[in-house]
Amino acid sequence: MSRNDRIFVAGHRGMVGSAIVRKLKEHDYTNIVTRERHELDLVQQAEVRAFFADEQIDQVYMAAAKVGGIMANNTYPAEFIYQNLMVEANMIHEAWNAGVKRLLFLGSSCIYPRLAPQPMAEDSLLTGVLEPTNEPYAIAKIAGIKLSESYNRQYGTDYRSVMPTNLYGQGDNYDAEKSHVIPGLLRRFHEAKESNAPEVVIWGTGTPKREFLYVDDMAEACVHVMELDSEIYDHNTEPMLSHINVGTGEDLSIRDLAVTIGEVVGYSGRIVFDTTKPDGTPRKLMDVKRLHGLGWRARIGLREGLALAYADFLRSTRR
Repeated sequence: MSRNDRIFVAGHRGMVGSAIVRKLKEHDYTNIVTRERHELDLVQQAEVRAFFADEQIDQVYMAAAKVGGIMANNTYPAEFIYQNLMVEANMIHEAWNAGVKRLLFLGSSCIYPRLAPQPMAEDSLLTGVLEPTNEPYAIAKIAGIKLSESYNRQYGTDYRSVMPTNLYGQGDNYDAEKSHVIPGLLRRFHEAKESNAPEVVIWGTGTPKREFLYVDDMAEACVHVMELDSEIYDHNTEPMLSHINVGTGEDLSIRDLAVTIGEVVGYSGRIVFDTTKPDGTPRKLMDVKRLHGLGWRARIGLREGLALAYADFLRSTRR
């Protein structure tokens, strides 16, 4: 590993990818390679092959993915499974084909069974039925882990995987229909405040519990994992259980999250829950003991992170 390595950050325009670029620069990496979607379509194998053949990449951060909340996953399941499978298959295979030294695959906590024991440890993978509302996306992310593992087992590559909990923060998608829970609620509470709406209606019962990690903490964890010596990483993982959870180790109910977001935004109306809408998985809390053992812990608390995210939302609406 060298500060002069050519590092390709796939998905650098997204929330996670842009945070990784920021962290790499903070860590004095000077040779970061990025591509816009119109310059490199990661779904097209020939384009990915030509890119790796031309660019002599040393490290890869795979932050490119099709992502979305419950509504988007329910509406576009074919797109979620197809595009994510194609991107990770093309990227991992062509990285190996070009001799890339080290690669980091970014997954999602939805890889774990819907009723996995809490907190969810890495060895919960493939032990039960997935949450139906995002099963296609989860299947694709599991495939990415297994692709990385398989190339490591057969070819001796050093391809690593991290599974973040729910992320939010700078650069998030605040679209009313396609956003995840925090950016969606930030937008709805803000609009309710601006219009003096008497209430904000939220999907579900409010009882499911979720864990949230500010995206810059996630990016710091990614760089930390990539900088680990191979012997240290291998000692803390297994050939067929090679991924590492990334989270805070703390969760809260959607109801409590909504109350906190209302306070951060400054909304004083009622919060109403539409119990005819789906809740999703009852609880998703990550077991992060493995990551703590490798010397990394989250630093940004939820209320601080929400304030940063709300400021980012306000900036995005002024552009």
